[in-house]
Amino acid sequence: MFPETAGVIVGCFFLTNISLYPDDGQLSLLHLNGTCTAKDSTTRYNKKVMHSDSIHQIIEDTEEYRDHLSTVDQQGNRIWLYPKKPSGRFYNARTIVTLVFLAFFLSMPFIKVDGEQFLLFNVLERKFVLLGMLFTPQDFHLFVLAMLTFIVFIILFTVVFGRLFCGWVCPQTVFMEMIFRKIEYWIEGDANAMRRLDNSPWTAEKIRKKALKHSIFFGIAVVFANYFLAYIISMDAVLHIMRDPLSQHLGGFIAMLIFSGVFYYTFARMREQICTTICPYGRLQSVLLVKDSIVVAYDHLRGEPRGKLKKGSPGESDHATPNPIESIRNSVNGSAATLRIGADGQPKGDCIDCKLCVAVCPTGIDIRNGTQLECTNCTACMDACDQIMDKIERPRGLVRYDSMTGIESGKRKIFTPRVWAYSGILFALLALDVVLIANRGIVESIILRSPGQLYQQTDDTHLTNLYSYVIINKSGKEMPFSLRMATPGARLNWIGHTHLAIPKAGKADGAFFVEMPQDQLTGRKTQLIIEVVSGEKVIDRVKTNFMGPNSPLPKMEHPETEHEHENEHSDHH
Repeated sequence: MFPETAGVIVGCFFLTNISLYPDDGQLSLLHLNGTCTAKDSTTRYNKKVMHSDSIHQIIEDTEEYRDHLSTVDQQGNRIWLYPKKPSGRFYNARTIVTLVFLAFFLSMPFIKVDGEQFLLFNVLERKFVLLGMLFTPQDFHLFVLAMLTFIVFIILFTVVFGRLFCGWVCPQTVFMEMIFRKIEYWIEGDANAMRRLDNSPWTAEKIRKKALKHSIFFGIAVVFANYFLAYIISMDAVLHIMRDPLSQHLGGFIAMLIFSGVFYYTFARMREQICTTICPYGRLQSVLLVKDSIVVAYDHLRGEPRGKLKKGSPGESDHATPNPIESIRNSVNGSAATLRIGADGQPKGDCIDCKLCVAVCPTGIDIRNGTQLECTNCTACMDACDQIMDKIERPRGLVRYDSMTGIESGKRKIFTPRVWAYSGILFALLALDVVLIANRGIVESIILRSPGQLYQQTDDTHLTNLYSYVIINKSGKEMPFSLRMATPGARLNWIGHTHLAIPKAGKADGAFFVEMPQDQLTGRKTQLIIEVVSGEKVIDRVKTNFMGPNSPLPKMEHPETEHEHENEHSDHH
């Protein structure tokens, strides 16, 4: 009797903690008002439903899809996907977003502010322009801070909205799904037509379609490659290279062909592999998502158990008598209590197992398995499922934007303590960015006393120090400048030319002497303030030190005195 008694105890423990449990492919109610009977528990024990090994096996079976990629078979070979052409309100909204994205992407290289391209990331010359503001290597601290801000923003955005960025505005998704894939549908047809074409022998029609498609693909790749180059070396430089003879830029032309080839191969062959195996943001998703993250999710409470429709009109199966077990379950979960009656006569959820959500998925996953690393939140499955729900006269939203917490409790919670913490850090970093950029001058001035040089005595009361300077122009136009002493008693003496100007995004360097009377010195080191002036405006102030002696200056012999001593010595002889 001991094993049976133990089964009752174990059964009662699980019954008070689990609401629903699969039993022979059907849903069984295991928890009702927190009570259970020895008879019910013994029966389930005899069926081995509550056995720990059975539980472990069920968890392994339901998570098996996480052990492999949907685009790779067991031998490691690539499974080529043929996603069905999507349609629906979300796909239309993504099309509008794509048009806005392309308008921005194609126009930005032609927009200038104060002679500088609006956005420029010239890593070759270490020159970066953001929103018309020029950043040089001397602004590296701003770059590091901006990167930290961006990383925190990515973390916060992913915690709240998952991979929403991937599905809507990521360049990989925009170019692949909204440009290259549309061209493919236009030339080769929908998924079944493409599959038949690829499996058919090479005919004149197949050669024509393939040649046309890949020619257009490579042409678009060349255009986009040149646009990406414009964001690196500027559009003016790209247009200048295009107008010059090919022989003058042969190396650059070969590099551009290689880059275009990589771009073409990415969208012609790699495709979803970029999102599922290469993109680092996709890897971060698994560690950043939480139960409250709003993602493309399948409502398993409403959809399960899934099953086919009965033959006849959709309404006949949808308006069946409510199942009492499902009524209890839905009363707990706060959802509708009406169930469908499937083709086998058993109560079913709203999912009719049409697998259309799988057919339209560009990464080949089944969203009904739950949130997966490969999901880019492209919403194709949402549109497909909504269309099916309309046909069977069920409410939309079986697959929708929601969180696991929202599905299980019916209450979507965005502002969790984690979100508030990330938001506080993000706003603090943004405030620091704004303050530093607002106080960032248009020049960077470096003035240093020449190392290894001591002071020089010019007369009985004055000393000089030698200084070198580097003035960096962060603006987009040439800037005349001069240096002016702000320390009382100090005088600046130039070495070389005095007409000074800094080219745009360039620098000027040189040297000068500073002369100081001894009675103005405050010790061995005296602070100097030097102003950088452009026109009548002080654009920067630099502090440096003037080196002097620890003791009073020795008297210097003047040339007249030395001459008199020589004459006296001659007369004596």
